[in-house]
Amino acid sequence: MSDAEIVVKVADLRVGGEGDVLVTIGLGSCVAIMLHDPAAKIGGLAHILLPSKALTRMGDNPAKFPESAVPVLLDLMAAKGAHQRRVTARLAGGASMFANLAPPGTIQMGERNLVATRQVLSGHNIPLVGEAVGGDYGRTVKLHAADGRVEVHSVAHGVQIL
Repeated sequence: MSDAEIVVKVADLRVGGEGDVLVTIGLGSCVAIMLHDPAAKIGGLAHILLPSKALTRMGDNPAKFPESAVPVLLDLMAAKGAHQRRVTARLAGGASMFANLAPPGTIQMGERNLVATRQVLSGHNIPLVGEAVGGDYGRTVKLHAADGRVEVHSVAHGVQIL
């Protein structure tokens, strides 16, 4: 029996159990925050768009920002039996897709997303155990909820396992 794929769109988040694979496609400067509880075999994935609610007038979607996406993911995972003390995190994305168009010294949105995400994870005492971030290319990720394995696919660099 094959695992069920759950597609997570931009500014969205989802949680899955043992038979699920959470997938998000086309990460550029966005960041995929992937949380996993190995004992409960539960995973969560958020495809965040911006580092902070302060950067938009439309801040009502918690999945857009790490500061609100992480607590929502943790709550949804807990509702399925996960315990925060066992949860680990992996990150993918945060690329500088248009670095050549920006003035020198400009902090790219991808880097800002990564900094904000790492701060939120640290604030929740969630260890970051793997990442495939930065660069100037897009990625697609698959989080296997059963074992926490993350496949990061990119045209430029093939497949990386986190």
